[in-house]
Amino acid sequence: MRAASGSLFGLAYGDSLGKPTEFQEYAQIVARYGPGGPRHLEGEPALVTDDTQMALAVGEALCEVGTLTPEVFEPVLRRRFLEWAASPENDRAPGMTCLRACAALADGRPWTRATQVESKGCGANMRVTPVGLMPRLSEDQRAGAAQLQAGLTHGHPTGLAASELTAYACRWLSDGLAPADLLAALRGRCDEQRKIYRVEWLGSLWQRSGAASPEDFIATGWDECAAALDRVAQALAAGRYDGDPCLVTGAGWIAEEALATALYVYLISPEEPVAVLGRGAASSGDSDSIACLAGAFAGAALGLAAWPAEWQTQIEYADRLFRLGAAWD
Repeated sequence: MRAASGSLFGLAYGDSLGKPTEFQEYAQIVARYGPGGPRHLEGEPALVTDDTQMALAVGEALCEVGTLTPEVFEPVLRRRFLEWAASPENDRAPGMTCLRACAALADGRPWTRATQVESKGCGANMRVTPVGLMPRLSEDQRAGAAQLQAGLTHGHPTGLAASELTAYACRWLSDGLAPADLLAALRGRCDEQRKIYRVEWLGSLWQRSGAASPEDFIATGWDECAAALDRVAQALAAGRYDGDPCLVTGAGWIAEEALATALYVYLISPEEPVAVLGRGAASSGDSDSIACLAGAFAGAALGLAAWPAEWQTQIEYADRLFRLGAAWD
């Protein structure tokens, strides 16, 4: 099925389709593309944003390390992020949180001091899907790596929790979990993990928050994610899928809303992957991040063959996406 490749390419396809609609009003998007949103890649190559660029940085860092531990992963991830920040291709309107954190990381300070601890922007989880796709990780490795890659730039507990949930959504779908069961599984993980602070991976991060304890710090993130998932469940149960999805589950600029709205547009019709991308891109909020996460979910469940074959040679960074997918399929 090639689930890893399907998910990675799905992320890039959604990112590319959402790139021109980000910052546009919903009425503008519908006027140009129709209510189903964009359904065809544009350009040779079809360009992506920093979402795909940073997901590749995370994925390639994972491939570079041997045994995945925080001591090994953090310096490699730091270097990959700094290479992205300094690259001339970093010209896709990257988020200010990522840029500020990378500037702080560049002077060698501990990441727990460099991170933007007040930020729970979607940059925390738009890039995490490779952590979910990498095979043969323990639960602690997958959860810890998902939170650490978020924490290097976005130190808010909701960014950490949303990143872990995003990674596990890709893992479970690629392992064969039925999409209809995904939301309940994610909601259950919120309850199970609510008081678990992974000190080996996060160190003293919690002390910058003003929380009374590490458990109270991380619980805030899980509680906000749980509330976002509950809004998805309510929206799906209502069964009214027309219009701007951001009005239902959030605009996606923050981590829990990016996850929630991506899940919403995916779970409406998980068997129709191109429609999922179009629906995510036809949104008034952070369209590229919403569509890229929705595409990662659809591709993880359906595999590479779910996407139009001609897109594989049209999308930017196809060679890097192929290498990562081949390493993990």
